[in-house]
Amino acid sequence: MLCLQDPQNISEKALFLSPPLYFIISLFDGQHSLLDIQTEYMRRFGEFLYTEKLEEIITQLEEAFFLEGERFQEALRQKEEDFKRAPLREAMFAGKSYEGNPEKLRVQLERYFTGVEGPGALGEKSGGGGLKGVVAPHIDFQRGGYCYAFAHREIWEKNSSHCFIIFGTAHTSMDNPFCMTRKDFVTPLGTLNGDRELVEAIQSRCPYDLFRDEGVQRSEHSIEFQCVFLRYLYPEPIPLRVVPILSGSFHEVIEQGISPMAFKSIHQFIHALKEAVSSMGREVCYIASADLSHMGLQFGDREGMNEYGLRILSQQDQEMLEYVERVDEEGFFSSVAREKDRRKICGLPAIYAMLKTLEPKEGKLLKYGQAFTPETQSAVTFASLAFY
Repeated sequence: MLCLQDPQNISEKALFLSPPLYFIISLFDGQHSLLDIQTEYMRRFGEFLYTEKLEEIITQLEEAFFLEGERFQEALRQKEEDFKRAPLREAMFAGKSYEGNPEKLRVQLERYFTGVEGPGALGEKSGGGGLKGVVAPHIDFQRGGYCYAFAHREIWEKNSSHCFIIFGTAHTSMDNPFCMTRKDFVTPLGTLNGDRELVEAIQSRCPYDLFRDEGVQRSEHSIEFQCVFLRYLYPEPIPLRVVPILSGSFHEVIEQGISPMAFKSIHQFIHALKEAVSSMGREVCYIASADLSHMGLQFGDREGMNEYGLRILSQQDQEMLEYVERVDEEGFFSSVAREKDRRKICGLPAIYAMLKTLEPKEGKLLKYGQAFTPETQSAVTFASLAFY
């Protein structure tokens, strides 16, 4: 079976599809008529697909908000309007991707620090250490929680700020390369307040609307997951402020073969962010919520990953991360662009933007990890790094 889900959560259902049904739906691409689909189905399976059955499939998908059209667009508009009016960004994945009960969640997160693969239990906070920012994964906690723990232990030990600028990774399309929200982020362990003053200072210096794509923040997990860990490190009533920034795709930049800073809208935002932080004298800590490679059948590759492929992937990833450790953001981008993002590095925009804004003196790889799924012969890779 294949599981079909909507990353925007307009449909909150998960559809489980048999291979024949998946084949039919894969032809719902705007290029095939009903007759075309029936013809292709006959060629593939040697059976006739009745028009009534095909229309029934279409009706069910439309009712579940899995087809583009008036019904879907109205549901999308309503969700985005409700989100814009709400003062809070609710914890969308509590009870789904991680424990929703506060006590159970604390136990879950503690295990990522103290488990065999973790960095060890949190000690006494030293109150300093010169940490400017980290890269942390945004993969689900079950597969990568131990790797999050390396970045967040570094935050606990060597960060003195309670204001965090989080570069999340947007997994749905945006009109602009970056977007923000003024909302407070709710977690089962407490709320993190949006730093509205700093958000407004950034917007006032950026010539385009940084809230145009704000609706994407509603269902994106990459910032929420970091907020959960931060509230674990700093329990209420400790006040925490966040500037939630979602980073869109850099594929257009890659296709043109130019530096992202040559792209006007990217340069404008990074300049606005640096100037706003500097002018306000705000002490901040940066987080790039970023995974690395996505390889295998699950991600559209013709061949699956095997043990040898995973070793090669590890080598390629760590060669790429050497640029990040040296704080060579242009070298990092070029290493991805040279191969036309063959490994599908989804954290590229977040890492690049953070390094350009932060301008640290040095970086250090804390942990590298791979999550392999045997059923689809696919792997997602991730890492934690720290910058000083």
